[in-house]
Amino acid sequence: MNEYLGDFLSGMPGKSLYSVELDATELPDGLVLVHAMSGFIDAGSAGRIAAEHLLESLDHQRVITFDHDLLIDYRSRRPVMTFENSQWTSYDEPVLAIDVVWDTTGTPFLLLHGAEPDVGWERFVAAIRDAIDVLEVSLTVRLHGVPMSVPHTRPLVIGAHGSESDLIGEGLPWVNSVQMPGSAAALLELRLTEAGYPAIGLVAQVPHYLAQASYPQAAVGLLEVLQRTCGLSLPIGDLNIRAGRTAQEIERQLSSNAEAREVVSALERQYDSAAEGSKLPSLLATPEHIPTADELGAEFERFLAHEAQRQPREGEASSDEGLEEFGDGSEEDGESLL
Repeated sequence: MNEYLGDFLSGMPGKSLYSVELDATELPDGLVLVHAMSGFIDAGSAGRIAAEHLLESLDHQRVITFDHDLLIDYRSRRPVMTFENSQWTSYDEPVLAIDVVWDTTGTPFLLLHGAEPDVGWERFVAAIRDAIDVLEVSLTVRLHGVPMSVPHTRPLVIGAHGSESDLIGEGLPWVNSVQMPGSAAALLELRLTEAGYPAIGLVAQVPHYLAQASYPQAAVGLLEVLQRTCGLSLPIGDLNIRAGRTAQEIERQLSSNAEAREVVSALERQYDSAAEGSKLPSLLATPEHIPTADELGAEFERFLAHEAQRQPREGEASSDEGLEEFGDGSEEDGESLL
């Protein structure tokens, strides 16, 4: 264990941001730190679903809890409260924490999960870096989804980005250069890379028309690549069942929406035409359409514009069936897929 453990527990620069709930000496060196904070861009809620599934399916214990009062802007991300029988009865307190999680074979890894900080990004990143030093983390891995002009009827593509060329394959060849609003997760990867720490991100391509829905297929793909990349054994079966139900619901909604069917058919034709002459590298080893720069920019602009207009829905309960999760929340009749 790192010789500076005492500093970690009593005098680290970021210590005021968090409390330590597990003696770090109880953890082995060289763990992988997976992070899937809910933030500005996570199409299909891919990272959130993956993190929630890991916590629901595997044994875990809290290591560090961050003080959300110092990191969350409650006016931009209002926690849900319940009022019933003439009184307030509950408050969904935001959580931002690092847990140690044991996979199905008992191998531990670390999971940073919860609400992305709204403020104090550099202090937050410094605190994570200190924790990485003390816990002697060997690799950090981000899980997230991005919206792309791809149909849900074709194989899912998982790409990767980051500092470790041996782990990210061919990277993200469909992206040359793009500017977008930043995130705490992106800043964490940047600062770690600048300081020489191994850091990568796994990204699932989510059909743009499902970007605001919960799309468990993307979470399945992320977890499959995560376990392959990091030598973990993760329970994915239940999540595959949920993905199957979601696929059935997508088809049900498409069956009654001719316009939506035509959109999907057009994407399929575009995909198949491009696939004849080129293949998009994927860590799931599946071919995919390579969008043009204009397509990529347009999809990001639409996605970001929608994100800027809506209130983040932290703490919103997931639906196993996915019926209420399609669309942007403006529809109540279950017909809001597209």
